[in-house]
Amino acid sequence: MRARHLTGAVGRARRLRRDMTFPERILWDELRRLRLNIRRQAPIGRYIADFAHHDSRLIVEIDGPLHDEPQAVAYDAERTAWLEKQGFRVIRFSTKQVTDGLPDVVDAIRSAVLSPPSQPFPHQGGRALWRARDQWVRDEN
Repeated sequence: MRARHLTGAVGRARRLRRDMTFPERILWDELRRLRLNIRRQAPIGRYIADFAHHDSRLIVEIDGPLHDEPQAVAYDAERTAWLEKQGFRVIRFSTKQVTDGLPDVVDAIRSAVLSPPSQPFPHQGGRALWRARDQWVRDEN
């Protein structure tokens, strides 16, 4: 069973990887050096996370000034709620935090990756879901 993504999400993620913003690029360079198995521009459902660490169920988002607009705030809240319902933790940093305080941002991400999730993995219909090679598999027992 493969994870399902919105049609076109993989192609869009590839374009986003190719066209990363400066803050995303400098953060990616640092995260890659840590060798924590973090993915960039990772499709998750109908969304694309800036950075994702699947083992710790962590999403890292880098928000530019447009995320302060009322429509963007509402969209981000809806998106975060959906991701949290799927069992992910979402942490957000502004582009200014990344460019002006990169070591602090990297330390916060490292700590979040190394700490266990604060909530259990999601359940559906009374049947547990478990992870197998970055996929959710329904336990039919």
